[in-house]
Amino acid sequence: MDYIKLPPSFYLQDTLTVARQLLGKYLVHETPRGKLVCQITETEAYCGPSDKACHSYQRRSPDGRTNIMYKDGGLSYVYLIYGIYHCFNVVTCPTGQPEAVLIRSAKAIEGIELMQELRKSRKGTVPKEKDLLTGPGKLCIAMDISREQYGESLWGDTLYLAYGVDVEDSSVKCGPRINVDYAEEDALLPYRFCDVKTGHLSSKI
Repeated sequence: MDYIKLPPSFYLQDTLTVARQLLGKYLVHETPRGKLVCQITETEAYCGPSDKACHSYQRRSPDGRTNIMYKDGGLSYVYLIYGIYHCFNVVTCPTGQPEAVLIRSAKAIEGIELMQELRKSRKGTVPKEKDLLTGPGKLCIAMDISREQYGESLWGDTLYLAYGVDVEDSSVKCGPRINVDYAEEDALLPYRFCDVKTGHLSSKI
């Protein structure tokens, strides 16, 4: 299948708009072991220095990991949580507006056998296809995304986003983001976008 990359202008839109429009789009990773493709089913928007759940809230992180968020949208922001799992984010907005969209879940489209191999447990257990990418950590393992992809252009040759399927408004449900209780009142913002008809979500909404 041929995948048509999203233009750079797509990422310069309002972050909530990008989070909604990413539903149904394809995430493609051309790896040395083969092509991995998934269809995005769940996203979360993080809206800059005024959003208490956002990594750029009030200031840049001391370790410099959020520096990429201050550049033009369309770059990959990958970070580690709990010292174990990677999370893949799409930087949005023009330079100086440090915002991003977390890709929480997706549906496997191409390279499923390789995804299963990457997700295989130490005991040799292979996840079912519907469970391959249902969570940001699972998604990064199955898509072979790590800190090595930090800062990559998302219309480049190896890791990129492409046009996919149209997701009708009737299929989309919004709700609070997950695991951001520390954000106080901002934890209740309806910045999580789910394609509820796919069945490929990290949790119910």
